[in-house]
Amino acid sequence: MARKVKPQSLGQRIGRLRERQEISLDTLANMTGQSVETLAQIEKDEKIPPVALLLTLSRALEVDSGELLKDEEEAEAAERRVEAVKVRTDRYSYRVLTPEAGHRHLKSFLVTIDPSSDLEGAGYQHEGEEFVYVLSGEVEVQVGQNVNRLTSGDSLHFNSSLVHTLKNPGTETTELLVVLYTP
Repeated sequence: MARKVKPQSLGQRIGRLRERQEISLDTLANMTGQSVETLAQIEKDEKIPPVALLLTLSRALEVDSGELLKDEEEAEAAERRVEAVKVRTDRYSYRVLTPEAGHRHLKSFLVTIDPSSDLEGAGYQHEGEEFVYVLSGEVEVQVGQNVNRLTSGDSLHFNSSLVHTLKNPGTETTELLVVLYTP
């Protein structure tokens, strides 16, 4: 009888990939611009990386970002490969809408931000372009020094290599369609 292998967590997969490639935490910190402490917290599953950091980690580890989010068993089963993967952080969650994109340049996510939430950190920054469409609620997207206030039905397209942040200033949950193009 075959033993069922317990799926690895996101942090465990990142740590396994890093170790397999013989990359130290110090080296990965220099490749991503993150602190060794932050990377260690991610590998211990004490911290969930936001989408921008996930993209940076996948580029540094030379794997597709969707692979980092997939359960080991999903990689084995074709019908499961196209299922969306949902990740929850402290104030928002995101679901991959294009898990089959592989190493392609275009990826889309459904992002849900809790009411009155300012997403922590210094902001996100990654190569490429980003498109945000507000499905419901309201969001403030700061790109560089410019603050864009968007409500349901509004959209924004910007250079994602500029530091950008998201904030839900409203009293209701916000849902966004976020499409990233990475070269």
